[in-house]
Formats: sequence, structure tokens, C-alpha cells
Amino acid sequence: MLYDLHELQRAFLNPLARFTDSGSLLFSHPYSPLAYTPVSRHIAATYELVHRLGKDYEKPQWGIDHTDIDGQQIPVQPRIVLQKSFCNLVRFVRETPPDRPADPRVLLVAPLSGHHATLLRDTVRALLPNHDVYITDWIDARMVHVSHGPFHLNDYVYYVKEFLEYLGPDTHVISVCQPTVPVLAAVSLMAAEDNPCQPRSMIMMGGPIDTRESPTQVNRLATTKPYSWFEDTVIHRVPARYPGAGRRVYPGFLQHAGFVAMNPDRHMKSHYDFYLDLLRGDDNDAESHRRFYDEYNAVLDLPAEFYLDTIRIVFQEHRLPRKTWEIDGVLVDPAAITKVALLTIEGELDDISGLGQTRAALKLCSGIPAGRKQHYTADGCGHYGIFSGRRWRNGICPRIAEFIRAA
Repeated sequence: MLYDLHELQRAFLNPLARFTDSGSLLFSHPYSPLAYTPVSRHIAATYELVHRLGKDYEKPQWGIDHTDIDGQQIPVQPRIVLQKSFCNLVRFVRETPPDRPADPRVLLVAPLSGHHATLLRDTVRALLPNHDVYITDWIDARMVHVSHGPFHLNDYVYYVKEFLEYLGPDTHVISVCQPTVPVLAAVSLMAAEDNPCQPRSMIMMGGPIDTRESPTQVNRLATTKPYSWFEDTVIHRVPARYPGAGRRVYPGFLQHAGFVAMNPDRHMKSHYDFYLDLLRGDDNDAESHRRFYDEYNAVLDLPAEFYLDTIRIVFQEHRLPRKTWEIDGVLVDPAAITKVALLTIEGELDDISGLGQTRAALKLCSGIPAGRKQHYTADGCGHYGIFSGRRWRNGICPRIAEFIRAA
């Protein structure tokens, strides 16, 4: 019912969003005579702000068409190389100069936690000059027909395992935030069976390996509410207008409300500053705001089974660090990993995955020699700064590249 009410609200807001978009152009376009009236800039800024607060946000494009390699601009084309019901494996195809050695192959596992994989655009862009990059591009659950069945956390683990087997030996896997848990589980299962396609190295960034360490607001919400509360409160069925009609999901609009509720003052200030930038004609800052919220406000629905499994297994029962997680009767034991180098990365100011939560993987992977395990804490870095922005590009990405080549 809540999902249907949300769709009804969207139906009412869409005409307003279209009207305010047209109104903003009417009072700002250089060919419009209304753009030269005394209060035109105020009216245009108000219209655009209302438009952006009420519009629908679709999945953004990657916007990566080239990279720079050895001073040359090389064309890049995102291409789907493997399709699954709930995820596409995308390769950023690029041509390297003929005299350049092959770059390391990297599987970048994006979070399935509300935002699209394009949130890692800056991550991909920084890796491309020195790596052959593949990424998991998760599909909005409301677009997946119910005939494809449910999608559990265990299925996520098997997806990662299948992607690594598809890419073959000597692949390096980077997991950002939520997927650190299923990636560690997948590699653990591969190690237990001595799978020849185990990755050469694992880089785990800002993830909830052990949420008992430095609990954050996100962790506390998951533990203060019973499992039944999540099942009864946040799970809804996809309305009839979508291909996945009838599928049980954690809707993207509820997730977005939760994201905003964590820092409402910051978002209000950001929108107010955007309004002031429009009044001042500060186009660069205004465009930065648009780019950020075009990405931030574009959310996808999560399969209910996956979300509820994550709440129970990762946040409430801590099965991975307690070594009680079994997948189809096989124990997930990171100590079985012996051939894979491991780098864990945390942000000093991370308010999503607290300090120590990712680093816990080093202790769990006791079979990896100490000389092949490293940890790095990025000073003054929040959660998103681990994989995007200046600190990522100038500090963290070069460290990862060095670690991968050493491995």
C-alpha cells in the first residue's frame, strides 16, 4: 500500500516538476525577455530548486568515454560481458598502446545498498589508466520479473564466485562497503575447494565485516529493532506498472528517506547553498550540486530476501566474524584463504562502517601470511571519501595500484 501511495504522489508531482523546469528556463534563458526582468534570477532559482526536489531521478549514465594512458587519450566503452537476472558484469573496454604490458585485471564489486553502481564512477575513472576494470552493475529489483525467483545474500555470494570464475586466475577483487562481506565469503568458499580461480588479491574498503567494532548509527538501527520490524515495516510489493510487479522489495524511496534522515541539516544547507549559487550566478558550484544529487537521489529497490538476510546475518547475528555462517551446508571460514593477498582500507571519519569493522578481516584471514596482509586508515576521510574525491584519487588509489602489482 505504501508503495502505491508513493506512486500516486509521483503522479501528482510530475506535472509540477515539468512546470517548474519550464518556468526556470523561461526566466533564465538568454533568448527569453523574462530573463531580463528585475527578479528573474530569484524566480528562476526558486523554480529550479522546486523542480529538483520534485523530479524523478533515473539511473545516471557512466559518463566515461576516455582515459589517459601514458599521456595518450584512450577511448573507453562500457560493455556488458555477462548477464544475470539481478546483475550485469560490465567491462570498461579500452585499447592500450601495443608496446605497453597488460594491466592487472580488476573486479570492482559495487554495493547493492540503494544506489546504482554509477556511484563508483570516480573509483572506476581513477583505476582505468592502470587496470583492466570490470564492475558489478546491479539491476533495480522492481525491474526483475518474479519468474526469476528470489535473490538471497547467498545468491550474491554465488554471483561473486561466478564472476571470478568467468574472469579467471590472476584477477584482483575490490569490494566497496556492503560487498566486503559476500566477497570474503565467496573467496572463502573458493579457498576451501582449492578453486584455481581464486583472486590474486582482495582489497576491502569501508565494509561491515564485524559491526561489533565501533558501532555506527546504521549498525545501531539494525540491532535495536527486531528482525520482524524490518520485515513488517520496510518490505513492500512492487506495483503493477513495473516488470517486477508483485516482487517483495525494500523500496528505493524508503532507503533514500533513510539516507537523508541521517544528516538532514547537511542536505538542507546544501540545497540552500545551491539556491544562493543560482542567485549569484556561480555556475560551477551549482553544477557540482546537480551532479552530486543526480547520483545521490537515483536509488533502486533491493530484493527483500537479500536485505533481510543482510540484517540478520551481518548486523544482528554477526555470523561471519563468529564463524557460524553456512552456505548450503558449507561453513564460511576465511581462515581457509592462504593464497590471496589482503588489503583493508578504512576512513578515519567513516560514519557508515566504523573503524575496525573492515580491519577485522585481517584477523579472520589467519591463513594468509602476515607479509601479504596490509591495512590503511585514510586520515580525515569519511565513507564516500574512501572511493571518490581528492583523497581517493591522490592517496588511496595509488596505494591500491601499488598493492595489486606487488601481489
